[in-house]
Amino acid sequence: MGKFVITRRVNNEYQFNLKAGNGEIILTSEGYVQKVSCQKGIESVKANAQDDSRYDKRTAVNGKLYFVLKARNGEIIGKSQMYSSKAGMESGIASVKFNAHTAEIIDETTKTSQYGS
Repeated sequence: MGKFVITRRVNNEYQFNLKAGNGEIILTSEGYVQKVSCQKGIESVKANAQDDSRYDKRTAVNGKLYFVLKARNGEIIGKSQMYSSKAGMESGIASVKFNAHTAEIIDETTKTSQYGS
């Protein structure tokens, strides 16, 4: 089962990582000043993960591939790791789709968890 892990960055902003069942990070959020905004970001991932049109596939300057997941308003919710192949990137998207909806939420800033629906 996948999980969203909420942590704090060095600059005190909140962020989440969506991890696959094997513990690999498959999506990382931007930084959020407030924890409630971070939690809303997780809900946005859950709401948008199944929609293919929300994924923007990109190529970094070093030639590696990655994707971003966007909300309905076009804002980026999260960014993937870098992939060396298109097949790897497509597998990452499939993993987000598979894991996001039912992922447990682990809040490492308070050490509590909530289970997804």
